[in-house]
Amino acid sequence: MGWVDLTDERVPETLRELRGSPAGDKLVGIRHQVHDEEDPAWLLRPEVQRGLTAVAEAGLAYDLLVRTRELPAALETARLHPDLRLVVDHLAKPPIATGDDAGWAAAMAPFAGLGHVHCKLSGMVTEARWSGWRPEDLVPYVRRALDWFGPERCMFGSDWPVCLLAASYAQVFDALVYALGDLDDHGRRPPGQPQSSMTISVRPSSSTAW
Repeated sequence: MGWVDLTDERVPETLRELRGSPAGDKLVGIRHQVHDEEDPAWLLRPEVQRGLTAVAEAGLAYDLLVRTRELPAALETARLHPDLRLVVDHLAKPPIATGDDAGWAAAMAPFAGLGHVHCKLSGMVTEARWSGWRPEDLVPYVRRALDWFGPERCMFGSDWPVCLLAASYAQVFDALVYALGDLDDHGRRPPGQPQSSMTISVRPSSSTAW
């Protein structure tokens, strides 16, 4: 994932330069820390919308790095850009530590009907209690994401190295596997990957300390 100033008129040129640079073929998408913007409707600014159109025209995805506060603008953006592949990063950072998630759930649910929007199952451990979270804490959020997006529109993300504030890479991975529960092998494997090439235990590994 890369970054460009979406408010800049030169976004198309910048994207061409990035893709033409060494290793530019590895660029798959753009993201911006929208949740750090003072304006909760930052995504809807005309200049930002223009930049997102350029991202779509370049054939790149855009990660929605938002929290509950910015989800209404993200939803409107998704409806305005049906040809832009969108990924809701970190499940939009649900308030796992407090469990006060009604507002988050209500704002996330409408994305279910938008087939070009996906969800990244990542960043959950740092939204939980850093020193006292358990895999069980993540289960309700993963299950809701699966209900809304289905396995085919969900993807794993480690959020490494940020996850190290609360867990190791292995703990993050094992916790997600645990939260997936009885999801069958077809639902667990990446698109296009043969079933025989992916075998995952449904329990956290015995070597992982919680």
